[in-house]
Amino acid sequence: MEKKRNPKWQRDELILALDLYFHLEPGQIHARNPLIIALSDTLNKLPIHRDKDEYEKFRNPNGVGLKLSNFLALDESYLGKGMAAFSKLDKEIFAEFKDKKEQLHKLADAIKSTATNPAIRNEILYFSENIDDDATVKEGGLLYRYHLARERNTIIVKKKKKKVLKLHGKLECELCSFDFEKVYGEIGYGFIECHHRKPLYTLIEETETTLDDLMLVCSNCHRMLHRGWELMF
Repeated sequence: MEKKRNPKWQRDELILALDLYFHLEPGQIHARNPLIIALSDTLNKLPIHRDKDEYEKFRNPNGVGLKLSNFLALDESYLGKGMAAFSKLDKEIFAEFKDKKEQLHKLADAIKSTATNPAIRNEILYFSENIDDDATVKEGGLLYRYHLARERNTIIVKKKKKKVLKLHGKLECELCSFDFEKVYGEIGYGFIECHHRKPLYTLIEETETTLDDLMLVCSNCHRMLHRGWELMF
């Protein structure tokens, strides 16, 4: 069976590659570098591309080195040429994080955990609910899926709703005050969605979701939050 061409690099993979790029000197970007070999191994463990065996030389050290060379072509501080065959996404991510290297490193560490932590990896792999294709997922798809899995935990969500109902007798959106029961009557009683307040890359460090981690939001506000609307508190 003929091997397929390697799939396009995803945002999660590029975040890892760019983080390593900023820790290397240009002369260290080659397939023999142990750090590039280690990144190749991590990329092969990420729960992104399935059936990796069907691809030719999937994210091998040579391919990873070439990807880092693409960043050389985007780096204004580099006086050489680099590999000019960079993608639109390569360019976008380089521009986004070139002045946010600390945040980039935190994201990279969190993404690596999705490959090395079996519990997190499985939760992402077997999360089967629908995902909003319009979401602006700056942190990458893996952390976004983990975020959704955490905020849709039925046990903690029920506890959150029960606590708020007991305190206030109603469930209102914390951002726009929409009340499903008030608008839709009996069928709206007890209905509202939960959003996890913490940045996605910090969720890996937390072992449990607390009630204070969740905020009650209507469907519209929740969708906007997932599209990148920043909370101002």
